[in-house]
Amino acid sequence: MTSVASVLALRAGSAAAFTAARSGARTAAARAVTARQMSTGPMPHDDEKMPFYALGVNLARQIGGQTSFKTLLEDEELELVLEGFGDSLKGTGVQDDQAVLTTYGQALNVILTDRSSKIVDRVKAEGEEYVTNFLDCNDDAVKTESGLVYYSMKDGEGATPKAADTVEVHYHGTLTDGTVFDSSVDRGQTISFPLGGVIKGWQEGLAMMKEGGKATLVIPSDLAYGDAGSGDTIPPGATLKFEVELFKVTSN
Repeated sequence: MTSVASVLALRAGSAAAFTAARSGARTAAARAVTARQMSTGPMPHDDEKMPFYALGVNLARQIGGQTSFKTLLEDEELELVLEGFGDSLKGTGVQDDQAVLTTYGQALNVILTDRSSKIVDRVKAEGEEYVTNFLDCNDDAVKTESGLVYYSMKDGEGATPKAADTVEVHYHGTLTDGTVFDSSVDRGQTISFPLGGVIKGWQEGLAMMKEGGKATLVIPSDLAYGDAGSGDTIPPGATLKFEVELFKVTSN
């Protein structure tokens, strides 16, 4: 559920991110040329103006990590959001900020909550349809009692991890539409972590594997990131698909 308080509050993580960004300004400046080369087009302003533009991008990313406004609001509504932001920031509003929030904050909560729930319901339904199609297309795939779908791509012969163990894996994570949200494979480097510290779908799925094995895990939202999603990469209610290769199990 989204609320005015959660939208407007400055999270500790956001504050830390801003502090880190500020303290690392020299490093960022040194990488500016490389960043421009990696971009898909020219920067919208010259180098003197771009740091201030970057501040706006940073603020938008912080807020976007809490609420996906681009999916909840129409273009005209987003323009009103930007107008309110600008008026408040510059002190040019015709009404006191607190009066606006007191008068219309509850109405905003109702709108965002209603729209968020409808989006989550739709995303969950799409995930259920994806699971059904995956099972239909893969005869050897199994659906566990929790709702996890497990499909062995290569059987392993080594140890099976427990929640207290550390695992070394390669993984490739996508949404049901094929969008890649995270991939150690693309980064070209395996990753190690305590199995008990990750999402429930991973804990259950890897406990069905052995060292040297490779499997596809289709993880419903309640075994992943739930109705909250994760940042701006994993939508609320999203079903996730991972291809996981288990290299090593280390008992702790």
